Amino acid sequence: MERYRDIGNDSGIEAYEISYDSIAVRFKRGGMYLYTYASAGANRIETMKRLALSGDGLNGYINSHVKHSYARRSV
Repeated sequence: MERYRDIGNDSGIEAYEISYDSIAVRFKRGGMYLYTYASAGANRIETMKRLALSGDGLNGYINSHVKHSYARRSV
């Protein structure tokens, strides 16, 4: 997994892993979530990928747009 840069130092995200049709996100408080094209939609996943790579805004986007649209959750 790639460490999330968290430019604003205000995110609950620790790391992410980008795949062709998905993104996995690991949170600082525990838990890893897999978001896929099938579970959240291709446009939303592509937005999440861009935010992850930029190091800013991913946590807010997840909370506002895809919070419960994950394909799998692990603790």
